[in-house]
Amino acid sequence: MKNLQISALPMVTAASIALLCASSALADDMPSNSLRFGSYSVFYHTSADDIAGPYVPPGVNLENENVETAYFGYIRRLSSKFDAELALGYPPLVKVKGAGPATVGSVPYNGVVVSNARWIAPTVFIEYRFLSENSPWQPFIGVGVNYTTFYDRSTTAAGNAAFGGPTRLSLTASVGPAATVGVGYHVSGPWHVYASYNVARVKSDLTANTAGIERTTNISFGPQVLIVSVGYSF
Repeated sequence: MKNLQISALPMVTAASIALLCASSALADDMPSNSLRFGSYSVFYHTSADDIAGPYVPPGVNLENENVETAYFGYIRRLSSKFDAELALGYPPLVKVKGAGPATVGSVPYNGVVVSNARWIAPTVFIEYRFLSENSPWQPFIGVGVNYTTFYDRSTTAAGNAAFGGPTRLSLTASVGPAATVGVGYHVSGPWHVYASYNVARVKSDLTANTAGIERTTNISFGPQVLIVSVGYSF
């Protein structure tokens, strides 16, 4: 159940290769590359269909706990107004809680952590900067594509009790649009600080298999991400 199952990332991989290989000469002395490191706070706005399948009472649902992890970004200057960004968060452990009835049978359910999973979610953005590159302030907006895949999926003892025994989980990968808005400030030399707010569409089909009995649901995670980071240009 815990084998890492990461699918190919065709869209993100192609965009990342293009991003890293975009080395055409620029007409000025502005740095062409930047690395950013900081905090990555994820606020989920989860909506899901009620879990369907044998022996499932009405209204059984799920919700995610918010998480915070480390952020890494690579930025490639495309022109005086446009940048490309590859944004990543260190794969956090996401806890999933039961939502709905207080109990499933005699087992406590609502608000109880029933499963855990980790995700990898690279996002590629094309960003537009509003002001001159010589301005110390750099507000920007961007659009892009997000790819999310899940691994280390497991149920807790409480989840196994609610589902009726040891349960294997599967979650399909997600590809969806993403957007960002933020601002940067030039501190000194190659150093900058940044704050941005990102949104993405992340959807997945979940299947829980308990001794051959399958229950399913479709989840929209609705992640909104606050990033605060330090950048180094070169």
